[in-house]
Amino acid sequence: MSCGEPHETDCSEVLDHLYEYLDREMSAAERHKFEEHFGECNPCLEKYGLEQAVKKLVKRCCGHDDVPGDLRAKVLTRIELIRSGQISPVSERSVGEGGAAAAT
Repeated sequence: MSCGEPHETDCSEVLDHLYEYLDREMSAAERHKFEEHFGECNPCLEKYGLEQAVKKLVKRCCGHDDVPGDLRAKVLTRIELIRSGQISPVSERSVGEGGAAAAT
């Protein structure tokens, strides 16, 4: 998706990292860059608004379930291993265990 206008930050980059923006998982400088883009690109601003509304709806409807502590610890450990480059986001192990990669 692109509005067809030139921007300092490309629409595809903004949309590829939209949930990182929504979840505040990026630096202040990156957030500022996205905010500038939203200020000049209506299609991306609309997509942001839609995704923000979906996220709020999911939280309201499903946000009351407690996550088991061991599952949370496993997920956080895996995220750290991926970020450090020790494993890839989709490893053979997750494919063999019926993970998301097995469904594709």
